[in-house]
Amino acid sequence: MLKKRIIPLLLLSQGRMVKGKQFSQFRDTGDAVSASRIYNAQNADELIFLDIDANRVGSSFDILETTVKTVATECFMPLTVGGGIDSDTKIRRLLLAGADKIAITTAAHTHANLINTAAKLYGRQCIVIGVDVRKENDDYVLYSHCATRKQSSSLENFVKDMDERGAGEFLLNSIDNDGMMSGYDLELIKRVKSYTNRPVIAAGGAGTFMHLVDAFTESHADALACASLFHFGDNNPIRARSYLLNKQIPMKLTK
Repeated sequence: MLKKRIIPLLLLSQGRMVKGKQFSQFRDTGDAVSASRIYNAQNADELIFLDIDANRVGSSFDILETTVKTVATECFMPLTVGGGIDSDTKIRRLLLAGADKIAITTAAHTHANLINTAAKLYGRQCIVIGVDVRKENDDYVLYSHCATRKQSSSLENFVKDMDERGAGEFLLNSIDNDGMMSGYDLELIKRVKSYTNRPVIAAGGAGTFMHLVDAFTESHADALACASLFHFGDNNPIRARSYLLNKQIPMKLTK
């Protein structure tokens, strides 16, 4: 059985950390490099960096690349990096900068063949497909471009298509639950888990450690990405891991 992972999720804007609610109302939450050092000291399993600027206000790829280079020289945990990644050139530059995995969300809709190419060149273990979802009329609807453009493909067809093209993991984000700290959308996670055998990282909604327990035990998420839980409370990956171990949830060993 794969051990469960807790992954701090850092949203970046012009190199600074930000956090919002339902993909809007973003506010500054600190320096990304300093936060990365802290998470490294707290034995975080991984870090996820997502640059939110590229599909909102224009590309900031150079800033993202520089941030990754700086973090990679100081932190020793796997780094997943995304945000406006729409070409093999950008993937290659981020991997050379120190990223271990590349998260692709909007381009999975607009440049789907990039997934085939990237998986072939770098291995599917390197490719994480972002899946941003909002619930509408009792159904789950896909969005891209930082939740500003609705997509016509069904959630099931999209996940299965990305799996066939070479996705190694899926980063599943509930737009409705994002930043609300009211718990994960367990039904959404269950659905995506039924569409693919690839690991599913769930994001959007963690406000307490019991929300993590519920997502692992009820929806069988493979990993959980957390932002507000760590930004806005006296919580950290060490405490989260200890709590989950006490609940008999198998976690990755610390360093």
